[in-house]
Amino acid sequence: MSPKYKRILLKLSGEAFLGKEKHGIDSQVCLGLAAQIKAVHKLGVQVALVVGAGNIFRGAQQTKKYAIERTVADYMGMLATVLNGLALQSALENKGVKTRVMTAIPIAQVAEPYIRRRAIRHLEKKRVVIFVAGTGNPYFTTDTTAALRSVEIGADILFKATKVDGVYSSDPMKDKSAKLFKKLKYIDVIDQGLKIMDSTAITLCMDHKLPIAVFNFMKKDNLKKIISGTKIGTLIN
Repeated sequence: MSPKYKRILLKLSGEAFLGKEKHGIDSQVCLGLAAQIKAVHKLGVQVALVVGAGNIFRGAQQTKKYAIERTVADYMGMLATVLNGLALQSALENKGVKTRVMTAIPIAQVAEPYIRRRAIRHLEKKRVVIFVAGTGNPYFTTDTTAALRSVEIGADILFKATKVDGVYSSDPMKDKSAKLFKKLKYIDVIDQGLKIMDSTAITLCMDHKLPIAVFNFMKKDNLKKIISGTKIGTLIN
């Protein structure tokens, strides 16, 4: 297979780490994620990742449930992404893939500080780069982080990994009549209130003409297929 893209950013939600667990990280699932990423990396694609933390801590939910102040809850969520990033790094290196974890909140003992030029250099040296701790600021989601980092590193495309086959008109888990969109314009996502990414992330991608591909990451080899040009999921541009 010949890759269609030279440099990509893959956004993984915290739920991608759950597997059969209700909370935390399933080690076998983590190794499976690493195997898919390795397969793409072997094609010569420069791979960067942004990870969420919904499997560990959701700031917005905790604010309502435990009356944690929103800013504090968001910082707690950012720190939780570091755990997922380190787990994924370990899984990738277990499979022989060189990686770097770069954090927006300085944690010198476990990860490098995020510096744009250094991140690009790591990618050029064929290292997988994992971005953690969001943007380092409260009130911004990891979707917005993914859009921002994609633009900063000059990614060809932003891949949003999900558990469904793409963007639907409504939740396909609840509505059997939900329609799968093969293609969408950025403005359609905003106008129709499609909840695949927050509006800040979509607007940032629109402003910089960065295409977004939403696809089912749980199906074996889907990442490798979509990077090689197979039409899978939903393309937003």
